[in-house]
Amino acid sequence: MLKSKTFLKKTRAGGVMKIVREHYLRDDIGCGAPGCAACGGAHEGPALEPQPQDPASSVCPQPHYLLPDTNVLLHQIVSAWRPGTWASVASSLRLPGSLETYVEQEQGENANDRNDRAIRVAAKWYNEHLKKMSADNQLQVIFITNDRRNKEKAIEEGIPAFTCEEYVKSLTANPELIDRLACLSEEGNEIESGKIIFSEHLPLSKLQQGIKSGTYLQGTFRASRENYLEATVWIHGDNEENKEIILQGLKHLNRAVHEDIVAVELLPKSQWVAPSSVVLHDEGQNEEDVEKEEETERMTAVSEKMLKPTGRVVGIIKRNWRPYCGMLSKSDIKESRRHLFTPADKRIPRIRIETRQASTLEGRRIIVAIDGWPRNSRYPNGHFVRNLGDVGEKETETEVLLLEHDVPHQPFSQAVLSFLPKMPWSITEKDMKNREDLRHLCICSVDPPGCTDIDDALHCRELENGNLEVGVHIADVSHFIRPGNALDQESARRGTTVYLCEKRIDMVPELLSSNLCSLKCDVDRLAFSCIWEMNHNAEILKTKFTKSVINSKASLTYAEAQLRIDSANMNDDITTSLRGLNKLAKILKKRRIEKGALTLSSPEVRFHMDSETHDPIDLQTKELRETNSMVEEFMLLANISVAKKIHEEFSEHALLRKHPAPPPSNYEILVKAARSRNLEIKTDTAKSLAESLDQAESPTFPYLNTLLRILATRCMMQAVYFCSGMDNDFHHYGLASPIYTHFTSPIRRYADVIVHRLLAVAIGADCTYPELTDKHKLADICKNLNFRHKMAQYAQRASVAFHTQLFFKSKGIVSEEAYILFVRKNAIVVLIPKYGLEGTVFFEEKDKPNPQLIYDDEIPSLKIEDTVFHVFDKVKVKIMLDSSNLQHQKIRMSLVEPQIPGISIPTDTSNMDLNGPKKKKMKLGK
Repeated sequence: MLKSKTFLKKTRAGGVMKIVREHYLRDDIGCGAPGCAACGGAHEGPALEPQPQDPASSVCPQPHYLLPDTNVLLHQIVSAWRPGTWASVASSLRLPGSLETYVEQEQGENANDRNDRAIRVAAKWYNEHLKKMSADNQLQVIFITNDRRNKEKAIEEGIPAFTCEEYVKSLTANPELIDRLACLSEEGNEIESGKIIFSEHLPLSKLQQGIKSGTYLQGTFRASRENYLEATVWIHGDNEENKEIILQGLKHLNRAVHEDIVAVELLPKSQWVAPSSVVLHDEGQNEEDVEKEEETERMTAVSEKMLKPTGRVVGIIKRNWRPYCGMLSKSDIKESRRHLFTPADKRIPRIRIETRQASTLEGRRIIVAIDGWPRNSRYPNGHFVRNLGDVGEKETETEVLLLEHDVPHQPFSQAVLSFLPKMPWSITEKDMKNREDLRHLCICSVDPPGCTDIDDALHCRELENGNLEVGVHIADVSHFIRPGNALDQESARRGTTVYLCEKRIDMVPELLSSNLCSLKCDVDRLAFSCIWEMNHNAEILKTKFTKSVINSKASLTYAEAQLRIDSANMNDDITTSLRGLNKLAKILKKRRIEKGALTLSSPEVRFHMDSETHDPIDLQTKELRETNSMVEEFMLLANISVAKKIHEEFSEHALLRKHPAPPPSNYEILVKAARSRNLEIKTDTAKSLAESLDQAESPTFPYLNTLLRILATRCMMQAVYFCSGMDNDFHHYGLASPIYTHFTSPIRRYADVIVHRLLAVAIGADCTYPELTDKHKLADICKNLNFRHKMAQYAQRASVAFHTQLFFKSKGIVSEEAYILFVRKNAIVVLIPKYGLEGTVFFEEKDKPNPQLIYDDEIPSLKIEDTVFHVFDKVKVKIMLDSSNLQHQKIRMSLVEPQIPGISIPTDTSNMDLNGPKKKKMKLGK
């Protein structure tokens, strides 16, 4: 049946437009209950359970379905109710679009009231309809709503209705479900009435007015990992003058949580502050202690040029809360249901929850969701979601780091897997269309040991005219992942493969990543080739791009390739090809560096695992060989060549990668540190920085140059993907290249898949599709890719940190030489070259007399009693695993040399308590 509604609308031009809205109502939609006599058993999609499980509800003892209203579903969705007891929740219950349940909006009725009435009509219809199934049928539909008026109206209409809390509390067999109830309002579920700590958030309408007028600024709230009383707000838009606003003090943070979109008010210049140099963690301090810490920060003298624009949060534009992993800090009040939850992420505040399972959950990783943050509470309120497992267990900790960094890691769905090629797979005549056969070439791959997702392979041969032909051959992943299907959508969502210490989270299913796309030796594989004709001075004479079929002649490790190059006894085709590539790569690298490309340093570590326990038994910094650089040079050259080609063809729609030049302020720490060693670092251009770093040598301190390059790396901005039609600045600062993209790793980066599609269209090897030339959609893809790449980096670092803890747990206390990277007001940050390990040595400890500390930001230096520490000073530290805080087990470093009475620890530490001070019970403050 067709129902229509007609109304008139005035256009901008002053005319009148007639608009007709039509509703098609069906009378053939079944109720979904199997065996229903009234419907004849007909139903589409998933059916309701024939006999819902009895949830042992004291308010409704007979079998029943639940029909929650929209707000209940939205508010409780994060609680992730499990199957079993809640299997009878009809979340997939379909409200029949039939004549009996269709509801038109009445005059004067708002949309929300109309929706409430529609759900009540559906609930009533179901209850009457289910009676027709059989004479003795007792099945009911229970309406769940937290809206008081909606519930009252339902009861008036004869519909059994309860609030979510009433129903959950009636489930006597499952009392633990009460813990998963979300608080109903910001002010709800408060511990007790107390003094107002925070100012009221302004309503959204006032915030929008203030942002429009320039009174307030909108940005993303970024909490500090090192100081819980400090945060920054990155301002949205083109506000170059105040791009970053500092916030200091609980009241100025005003209940904002990391990643929230907030409105801030800029404070007068007289109230501006400098970024804190104090490492300060929230250890449950009461308000008085917090105020003392804030006052100490304000009293610290800083030079005027260190002051930064400072503000306060006046309102929340958008909450970006998510479920948080962490541990329960059990209250020391016996029988208390109220406890504090400490998130694993130090940027997230503690969360107050109610639970009856505290004894069970203590010592386990759990997930908690925030419900609200009242003005009179030091911490937000939340509720328990689920138990992940015992703290310290590898599976549990890996799950935590993947969840915390939002890494999609569920198994690929059947819908995704359905788009994979059917096995056995082979190259067909159709596959050879628009493709060159390069199987005769002596191609090989060079990768880290154990690599199964081989993206790239290389070849080099001399041509008859005396020039050289060099080819970079990349896995043709876009042949297997077609635009828009479920496999493509999932790859786009994941964005990147994530490499953990013992695990790889693939972007694409394993059939592609480790088999059909992997350029393994001695098998035919589809590739996308970039082939240059070069002279012996590595100057490009011609460039050709083609889809191809290759057959790699060898899959080598970096070490194996290096042995071939260095061996005087090996002169086969593969070795000759490698030597040619290596010779050209050295010329290409020299030329890049002459143009201003940076050679920076970042200590990377490799774990050696026990074959049975899979625990780390050795930890070493990764060794880099000439062959690492050889492969890198040709990958860079291919990426630059492809970037130029796709930008020529798609000036508005090319997916490129840029590396912004750091602002001068980023280099302050590097310049000051070098100056303390009587060295000058110039930072006006990338070329001057590169030359300064090359000249910054010390005959008596050979490691100094590496330390300077590590520090220079910390000054850099993050490289990002962008759409060429949405930006004017294409320059890649670190590579000193005017244009750049990613083409060489499509198995593990979705950006490369898009670039392959663009290049295929550019050379006529594939057809285009609408989304490929929509710059706004491409910009959205870039935004997700930048986020996923950043999260993947953080997850990888977290995995290294966890395995480092496991290593030192078995190794015990060790003493090693270290170099100071940074000095803080109360600590030094050191790097231990042997392990590539970074850590902080604190000089102030709770409940111990504080030494006299004098911090000089200009040099920079830290004076402790009569000893002065400068950046790059050599020290000796003791390394141990501190397990005193199960939530944040960490590598603890203590000073051994130089010897400072009361600060340095004795060389003999055989009697030391590895677990540090005994854990204190948590007091539940406001």
